[in-house]
Amino acid sequence: GESLSFENLLYAMLLPSANDAALAIAENYKGGEGGFIRKMNEKAISLHLYNTHFADSYGLDDSENYTTVVDLANLASVAIKNNIFSKIVSEKIKIISDADNSNTYVLKNLNKLLGENGVNGIKTGYTDEAGGVLVTSTMQGNHRLIIVVVKSDDRFLDTLKLLFDLKGLLMSPSRNK
Repeated sequence: GESLSFENLLYAMLLPSANDAALAIAENYKGGEGGFIRKMNEKAISLHLYNTHFADSYGLDDSENYTTVVDLANLASVAIKNNIFSKIVSEKIKIISDADNSNTYVLKNLNKLLGENGVNGIKTGYTDEAGGVLVTSTMQGNHRLIIVVVKSDDRFLDTLKLLFDLKGLLMSPSRNK
């Protein structure tokens, strides 16, 4: 029965992965959740994410939601350029309230790497089929790197390993020639 702003729902969806916030956004879209899902799939095609399909607004239907590591990286590369999205996914903690300020909520970003080693976002995830997922944006010098880890037992450690391997490649003398 609460009313929240669209922005606060985005924070709830993107920081602690609140599926109810994703559903509320979709249900309030013109055409309801069905229209929202159709638009998500149209957007995927327009971004050339040909191996991505959405069946629900919150990403838990493993049998009909699917994507690839490459599509996730490409989507992240587009999304991080959006100033609102970039700001939200880079925040560790956000306090939001409902429309009449009678309830406040402290939202914590689930990304343990945020703010470390140049990491400035993007999103954690988990489903039974995908396992632990982490899509990471990091700035290394003038280079933005997108790292995608799926099927991980420790998505944060796996991402750190990749990050340090990539840092080594970027700092390599042969790379600078």
